[in-house]
Amino acid sequence: MLRSAQRLADIAPFHVVELLTRARELEAAGRDIIHMEVGEPDFATPAPIVAAAVAALNSGKTLYTQALGLPELRQAISDFYRQRYGVAVPAARIAVTNGASGALNLAFACLADPGREWLLADPGYPCNRHILRTYEGCPVALPVGPESNFQPTPAQVAAAWNENTAGLLVASPANPTGTLLTLPEIAALADVCRARDSHFLVDEIYHGLTYECDAPTACAAGEDIWVINSFSKYFQMTGWRLGWMVIPEAFVRDVEKLAQNLVLCPSTPAQYAALAAFRPETIAILEERRAEFRRRRDFLAPALEAIGLSVVARPEGAFYLYCDCSAVAGDSFALARELLEDTGVAATPGLDFGANAPERYIRFAYTTGVDRLAEAVDRLRRHFGR
Repeated sequence: MLRSAQRLADIAPFHVVELLTRARELEAAGRDIIHMEVGEPDFATPAPIVAAAVAALNSGKTLYTQALGLPELRQAISDFYRQRYGVAVPAARIAVTNGASGALNLAFACLADPGREWLLADPGYPCNRHILRTYEGCPVALPVGPESNFQPTPAQVAAAWNENTAGLLVASPANPTGTLLTLPEIAALADVCRARDSHFLVDEIYHGLTYECDAPTACAAGEDIWVINSFSKYFQMTGWRLGWMVIPEAFVRDVEKLAQNLVLCPSTPAQYAALAAFRPETIAILEERRAEFRRRRDFLAPALEAIGLSVVARPEGAFYLYCDCSAVAGDSFALARELLEDTGVAATPGLDFGANAPERYIRFAYTTGVDRLAEAVDRLRRHFGR
């Protein structure tokens, strides 16, 4: 009998997408749905970026580029690291990719050996472990909680390590919690990996969307760290499918060979559009929007707490509030379905983010305006009788 590859048995569906499908069905039937489930900025891509794409299309810039991306875009990203972080990252170590997901695919295609284990925080973004499994690596969950601000510690990583461990992947800011690692914390985790001659990957796709401080880049903690970023979140180019990766020098040629074979190159119009992402006028727009995200967070967090949803992680970045819902429900997945059907508020259950008490947690994305957030809170308050 014909069947799929065995690895598919270990790859779960993305439950939030299935909830989104149901939400769209309800909308089509005339229901008003407040979307707080999907991690996508509600702002349109800034006009200078769109204008750059139109100009590129009108001038016929639609052919393949180099596999690692336009040289001028790689240089612009290098310049961005110097200007924003004060860190020198040579353009030669930067690969432009088909979104951050494309970067992670290339990284694990390069590094994952069949059966070797990789440590990932739980809760964490589910696609990371599924991409790893696609390349025959074995994800190993590190349960993290409020005591470490939902980030792995060097002691925890060292205790989980064994002779079959190949590397560690962390995220800062993290999804679903929005928590950050400081530069000393990143450096300490890097030292644990170095001492074991293993790889260290850092997901930085929510950089720029932090609220009390700028997140430090792991590029400042060593040239042997793989760093993944994206034009989707801060730059609000989700559908353009463009990201980048900073690669340790010894692996650049390997990643280039993989990119040549797996994707040929990233989208050419998207790359020309992204050249405008770093212009001062674009950054000014993005910083105004960052302030708006902070305003939303500062409204929503106390409002949810007032109705019994405890915000258990310090939401320092991204645009999520990870809440303990055990005071109002016994199962977050059932709660998410109930809220969608009964109140028209769509949120993401902890089930999507791992096996670390997922029934206890639910994630709310503040990717809609304060007026809609206020309406959502009012619906939830009535639903819970608060």
